Amino acid sequence: MYTLTAITGPTASGKTARAIEIARERGAEIVSFDSRQFYRGMDIGTAKPSAEELAVAPHHFIGHLPIDARYSVGDYERDALACIAQIRARGREVVLVGGSGLYLEAIEHGLDHIPDVSPQVRKQVAELEKREGLEALQRLLAEKDPAYYRQVDLKNPRRVARALEVCLASGQPYSSFRGTGRVERPFRVERINLELPRAELYARIDARVDRMMEQGLLREVESLLPYRHCNAMQSVGYREFFDYFDGRIFLEQAVELVKQHTRNYAKRQITWFAHR
Repeated sequence: MYTLTAITGPTASGKTARAIEIARERGAEIVSFDSRQFYRGMDIGTAKPSAEELAVAPHHFIGHLPIDARYSVGDYERDALACIAQIRARGREVVLVGGSGLYLEAIEHGLDHIPDVSPQVRKQVAELEKREGLEALQRLLAEKDPAYYRQVDLKNPRRVARALEVCLASGQPYSSFRGTGRVERPFRVERINLELPRAELYARIDARVDRMMEQGLLREVESLLPYRHCNAMQSVGYREFFDYFDGRIFLEQAVELVKQHTRNYAKRQITWFAHR
């Protein structure tokens, strides 16, 4: 059995720099489990490593997908395990880094056994969202599965709807099925979880969003507006600008929403990694 090092922690905590530092010391290759960074064109808003950082060590799963690709956690599990095996076959170590905890869980333990959902239930949830909006799904999920409600990205309609579908189809909380698909791997994962005082983390988040705006985030989002319907574009840092481009809010409001939603996202990440 061999060991993989995983750098975890909330957004803006310095994971990329730490992973590159370790990779340089060990001559390792970096495997990302940040699902927001999988997509080409979403560079500034996802804080992808710079060209200089990418040149320090080989990186995998950075910008490897078109923005309209459908790519599941199961797809990532399959591809990441194959990638890790190839890196090991080259005689090199692997450093995992990212903030998408579910994707790290897939590498480490495998996917959970989630019950099937009938087309009727999917239609029921879809019609509820169409009729009453995402907020209605959020309220129902809070009632059916308060534990998962506290962890999930409530602004991600796909994840909220999926959890609610399972709750309604099975009559059990979605969270009760998590951890049911654990498999033995030929490796163990050693985690290095980066933690910062909350006030310092929030200050770093605000400063990073300001820096992104200076780097051209608004132009990046505008160039991707034809793909606004894609799941990838529901990410924090992109969806907040839709109302600005539609003339519903001012730019300053959109930027403040990005900061607020990023802080909320960081809180969920802290909770996730603290319980793993």
